[in-house]
Amino acid sequence: MHRKAIAPSVLAASLLLVIPASAAASVPGAPGIGDSYYPTSGNGGYDVSHYDLRLKYEPKTDLLEGTATLLATATQDLSRFNLDFGLKVSEIRVNGAKATFATSGAHELEVTPAQALEKDKQASVVVKYAGKPSEFKVDGWSAWQRTPDGGVAAQEPDSAVWWFPSNDHPLDKATFDISVNVPDGTQAISNGVLQSQTSKLGWTRYNWRSNKPQATYLATLAVGKFDITTGKTANGLPILNAYSKDLGDNAGAARASVERTGEVAEWLESVFGPYPFNALGGYVPNVPSGFALETQSRPFYSPRQFANGANVSVVVHELAHQWYGDSVSVDNWKDIWINEGFARYSQWLWSEKEGEGTAQELADWTYRTLPAADDPFWQVKPGDPGPDNQFHGAVYDRGAIALQALRNEIGDEKFFRILKGWPTEHAYGNAKVGDFVRYAEKVSGKPLAQLFETWLYTPGKPAFNPPAAGQSPAARSSKAPAAEPVEPKSWKKIAETNSIHEH
Repeated sequence: MHRKAIAPSVLAASLLLVIPASAAASVPGAPGIGDSYYPTSGNGGYDVSHYDLRLKYEPKTDLLEGTATLLATATQDLSRFNLDFGLKVSEIRVNGAKATFATSGAHELEVTPAQALEKDKQASVVVKYAGKPSEFKVDGWSAWQRTPDGGVAAQEPDSAVWWFPSNDHPLDKATFDISVNVPDGTQAISNGVLQSQTSKLGWTRYNWRSNKPQATYLATLAVGKFDITTGKTANGLPILNAYSKDLGDNAGAARASVERTGEVAEWLESVFGPYPFNALGGYVPNVPSGFALETQSRPFYSPRQFANGANVSVVVHELAHQWYGDSVSVDNWKDIWINEGFARYSQWLWSEKEGEGTAQELADWTYRTLPAADDPFWQVKPGDPGPDNQFHGAVYDRGAIALQALRNEIGDEKFFRILKGWPTEHAYGNAKVGDFVRYAEKVSGKPLAQLFETWLYTPGKPAFNPPAAGQSPAARSSKAPAAEPVEPKSWKKIAETNSIHEH
């Protein structure tokens, strides 16, 4: 038999005839989405529009079994893409065909589909997995907390990698269906609306739906034995609150606080505009942690938040995040001030509304009680605090004083128009600190870059001059010394929430 020799150039040309141009040009997606603080968070090359999670969890053993279906659209021709995930995967299918996969780094799952994904086309990704979330650690820590009767996933900036594969960064939001099968007598709490609940052969399945875009770290799961209360807001929004049955001495204070969720949300609508999601509520599991978290539509509260009695201020903080942090999310984790500075300031506004100290009085008292100008506190820049200081007190307290300084500069009418307009302008999207500065300038009609530069980006303790007596908030005085501040009645309760995001 005679074989015809094919010159390399001819072979290459013939291959081009049979390989689609898109496949020839396809390249792997980036292993990170581009965050300056967390380079490996998220992934490049695709956007997820929906997660469908079908889970089974056994509280006694902490075994979680799952099938996750992701609907994603490629933003480039993809030969390979990454997911963020830590549990053991048994099979992955992309568009119905088996894909190969490998792990790398702390939580990277590298997926190679049988056929390259074409830009702008939607793909389905099905991941089957199992594992014990509490046994998976990243840098020695876990976002999964065991409880006496189950487990809880709630953490910031990462929690998804412990219980479902995802593009784990706020830049890629999606809607969620979360279906969880747990032993009879045990409940599964998650985001959004409980669509249905069915029992079969000793197991009960809970089906939850979150129908607005949601960042992956805002997805939550709590399995255990809860007392559940339900209700509705004046606008008919469903409220569901859940409390572990074994909260001990903190049980009463927790309920007395979280049961005011509907009232707080109705008031926040007057400040920030219409509530952005399809459900409302909160849950308090029996965990040893001390923080709270704005998990979308159903905030997580540690029992320790109520160790000194009821504290509605923490509920105000987490519900304010539903607008500032959840609906409008950070573009990059360095933009954390547009979450935390506003949530802290909402606590001051609640105090003002309750007659327990105005925002100005709280700003004055906070400014007075903060350390001297040469203290390391004042070296943290709220507009870009750095990954080690992302949840530093300066982001909250100096960040909130910055908002009071803005209010004093432009007056109440324009200030509150900004607070209400911003969540509408960027609803269900992402934003940078600079975006807020430009928006405030547009609405107020005033140049504000220097004010924000001073308060958010310049190390040191800025001068803080409240309006002079009898003048409008916009008429600031740098001549008359301010009266000696008096501790506002609400101060101690607000201060008790300083550990709110000590993760």
